[in-house]
Amino acid sequence: MKQIRVLFIFFFTVLFLSCSEEKYYTDSEAGLLDKVKGAWAAKMIGVEYGMPFEFAHCGEIYDGPVEWRPEMVEGALRQDDIYGQANFMMTFDALGLDAPADSLASNFAHAAFPLCHSNLQARKNFFDGLPAAELSLPENNIHCEDLDFQIEADFIGIIHPAMPRASSDMAMKVGQIMSHADGLYGGVFVAAMDAVAYYLDSVEDIIRTALECIPYESTYSECIRDVISCYRENPDDWTAAWETIEDKWGSNDVCTPYIPFNIDAKLNGAYIAIALLYGGGDFGKTLEIAVRCGQDTDCNASNAATVLGIMNGYDAIPDRFKSHICNISGEKFLFTDYSFDSLVDKSMEFIRQTAGTSGNVIGDGNVRIRIRKPEPVPLQEGFGELRLAGFRSVSDAEFWKFDGAWEDFSYNDPGDNAPYKVAAAPGAKVSAVFEGSGFALLGSWNSDCGKAEVYVDDVLMKEIDTYFREEAGKYEGNRAYLCHLTGLAPGKHTMELVVSDERNPSSSGHKIYIEKILIYR
Repeated sequence: MKQIRVLFIFFFTVLFLSCSEEKYYTDSEAGLLDKVKGAWAAKMIGVEYGMPFEFAHCGEIYDGPVEWRPEMVEGALRQDDIYGQANFMMTFDALGLDAPADSLASNFAHAAFPLCHSNLQARKNFFDGLPAAELSLPENNIHCEDLDFQIEADFIGIIHPAMPRASSDMAMKVGQIMSHADGLYGGVFVAAMDAVAYYLDSVEDIIRTALECIPYESTYSECIRDVISCYRENPDDWTAAWETIEDKWGSNDVCTPYIPFNIDAKLNGAYIAIALLYGGGDFGKTLEIAVRCGQDTDCNASNAATVLGIMNGYDAIPDRFKSHICNISGEKFLFTDYSFDSLVDKSMEFIRQTAGTSGNVIGDGNVRIRIRKPEPVPLQEGFGELRLAGFRSVSDAEFWKFDGAWEDFSYNDPGDNAPYKVAAAPGAKVSAVFEGSGFALLGSWNSDCGKAEVYVDDVLMKEIDTYFREEAGKYEGNRAYLCHLTGLAPGKHTMELVVSDERNPSSSGHKIYIEKILIYR
């Protein structure tokens, strides 16, 4: 009995020591540099490979030709997928890696480049006086579960090699500016994939490990797990996985009435996972699948390529994709202080800072970074099961009741002749009776726009300011949301908007532009 007890203690001691043994990502400095170069080169290649097909195929698989010439990568110098996240890098460069979220939000809001969807709403909210922590709460940003942060998060993983916990911490700080719930998890997930790609050499392991960084209960996690299940059941047919994801998640987008256009983070995140799994580590095949899945092809191809760029390094990227980069490596990306060369150098500088703790070593030609088990970020409540039930254009005269000074309006742009109603003076009112549990008013912001009060069932619910420093958000698929309210009791409700006699001091007028109302269930 004593011998059995001794053996029992010995066995569990060995088991404990083996489970608690520290693990490290080890490499040469040259090897680390090759992975960083691979990350940024792959991101440049991926975004341009997918750019010709951006939202050209929505809710359908693209089976036509995909052209690539090495010099096409030059277009990446003007891509928001790169200059958007480079803006955050410039803030960290100026203020340090502990730069506060409000400083990151301020520099992002005041940047010269245009923004879309959640980024644009976050900019508007910042100008309206909200702090970083509130810019993308669901009640303030109907786009908060879009993929905006997902496409801007690669830099976070790149500068946190083998450090998914630290990557998630930075992702939570940056991501709150434009995203919440699934939109935030998309960026955490992408950054985590990049972080763990430094030491894992299987795309399935990379995806599964990165998933540990987001809440299992989230629908984002569920969506990616669906992809993994499809891959395990049928690893040779990515189109079967695409069809499964499309059937279950294809209409899961709160922010747009232009179905099948879908900019939801988890759907496009699923396409990234499909491309990586079925691409099997092959750079060209992965890019091709990302494009053939459709929707936001340039962003999805870019995110997927970055993972492979880190996992395999710059030298492993086929010359037919990267051969032109050396010809433009010193040219700056639009709106940034960085070229490809300096972006790589700055990333290496940040890595020395992020990895310079807990016994990590980067120096004398060697890299040794402790690998810590990922932990999920906190669960957040997003829009959940909210779904678009329909919408009504202002041309539907029987639905709307306009009182006061309203004028007909259209932008008359090619392919964009949607009718608007524009309030020309304070006191103008519009009301509508709808059946559902929420609504959103779609229209436009502008430099001559004013304020309004929004009532539901005769109760004042919101005061809105539709002034913006420039005409914004009017183009197809990206209108501006004047206001939205969800969580109403299911049933019939009356919405009324009254144009205020107040306006932003910078506005030149009191106009309110309305195009349609979206109704949710």
